Amino acid sequence: MAMRIALAQLNLLVGDVAGNVAKAAAAMVRARDELHADIIVFPELTLTAYPPEDLLLRPGLHRQVLRGLETLKRQVTGIDVVIGYPTPGQTGLYNSASWIRNGALLATYHKQYLPNYSVFDEKRYFQAGREPVVVDFKGVPVAITICEDLWHPGPMQQASAAGARLILNLNASPYHALKGGEREAVLRQRVAEAPMPIVYVNQVGGQDELVFDGESLVMAADGQVMLRGQPFVEEIYIAEFESGDNEIAPLPGKIYEPLSQMESVYRALVLGVRDYIEKNAFQGAVIGLSGGVDSALTLAIAVDAIGAERVEAVLMPSRYTAAMSVEDARAEADTLDVKYHVISIEPAFQAFLDSLKHEFAGMAPDTTEENIQARCRGVILMAISNKKRKILLTTGNKSEMAVGYATLYGDMAGGYAPIKDLPKTMVYALARYRNSVAPVIPQRVLERPPSAELKPDQKDQDSLPPYNVLDPILEMYVELDKSVEEIVAAGFDRETVQRVVAMVNSNEYKRRQAPPGVRVTRRAFGRDRRYPITSAFRNKPQNED
Repeated sequence: MAMRIALAQLNLLVGDVAGNVAKAAAAMVRARDELHADIIVFPELTLTAYPPEDLLLRPGLHRQVLRGLETLKRQVTGIDVVIGYPTPGQTGLYNSASWIRNGALLATYHKQYLPNYSVFDEKRYFQAGREPVVVDFKGVPVAITICEDLWHPGPMQQASAAGARLILNLNASPYHALKGGEREAVLRQRVAEAPMPIVYVNQVGGQDELVFDGESLVMAADGQVMLRGQPFVEEIYIAEFESGDNEIAPLPGKIYEPLSQMESVYRALVLGVRDYIEKNAFQGAVIGLSGGVDSALTLAIAVDAIGAERVEAVLMPSRYTAAMSVEDARAEADTLDVKYHVISIEPAFQAFLDSLKHEFAGMAPDTTEENIQARCRGVILMAISNKKRKILLTTGNKSEMAVGYATLYGDMAGGYAPIKDLPKTMVYALARYRNSVAPVIPQRVLERPPSAELKPDQKDQDSLPPYNVLDPILEMYVELDKSVEEIVAAGFDRETVQRVVAMVNSNEYKRRQAPPGVRVTRRAFGRDRRYPITSAFRNKPQNED
């Protein structure tokens, strides 16, 4: 017996139940009439999209979900549907998935493992299910599972014990670099423990700080990938199966090869920026273009996300801006065909200095004057953003945000931060990657020492360790939770490590006020890493803990 299963890798909008229902209905019709599928499987929490967060606390959302479910049941018949949505339980909600056939609800499965780490906080909203759900389809027992369930052995073994011969797994699995390989390794563990094929369907698209990469797939009982969807692209894929003697096996299907790490990260950034702008209905984007690598990469991402005609660049030179910075910024805008303006901050900066001269009398210039320059730029950019309804994209990177090398209400001002989760070394790597596709960033931008250009002859390394030293220390401390002693043992200078750790710890207040941005590492600042601003904790040697 042959079976055709449609994997609906959809880009959904959180809270837009009616829109998500309409998109699901259109996918069901296409899967039935054009792709001739027997079953269509949707991502986790399709009707609300993922993650709905505290919208789940709103009774009105659940009324919309119930109406949407009834609409789907009435509208589309002739194809079995497996779709995710929240359902009420005795002490809270379930994260559920239902099997629908010809307008009837055959069965509903409740997610058993609720992730409560990293960016996930499902235990805040949901209670855990306990039972397997197995549905007969043309003589084949098929089980439903949801996302995290397959990161643990229990649910799949439970389904196998209940007679299942095929697993449908609904996902909203967010992206970080190398995540695709991790997922497939986990699925191979599951099929080794309970041999049966897995149909893995993942959401795609940007949602605030998260990006969902799709890469839906089918894995055979022997761990071989038989179908792999295209990353970062909305599509419906068809998986074909043959069954006999109470077993079912997938036939070879379309397999998109995994992207390189740099291409994968770059496409995640582009998708995250595009969806944030489009789903929040901004007219376009505005960027302060300095002639440095951070703003150059941000400009390229924005153009690739929404098109050059919707992006506006502003060059804001000061008395400390090098001529080559202006030249390079102009070249970047011209190469990408982006409209730009030059607005000097000198009049505004001088006006502030004049206004404050009595307050500052007898005091030597310091970072205060540097920050005033950054804030002059922030005011100009935010004014343009407000007037033209274009979102201001900030250009700070993760290395700077980690150690506080950024100005509140200055270069941190804005609505979205595309590269806030990129270490500076990765900024350079991505800039080179983008130039390998088509040269858009002048070579000397990649070669000259980075500088904020807020005082004469300033270089980042005047205030920070070299980025090839700083970034590994930050990765170990921020992403891997290593202690000072462990980082020093890895070969780093103790004084440098202690200095970097102190900067990270003392700048939480800045990061808490930063705009959201695309998450691409294992642990991003924001909802992924939640540290108190006010804290007396200090890292001590292990023998003093």
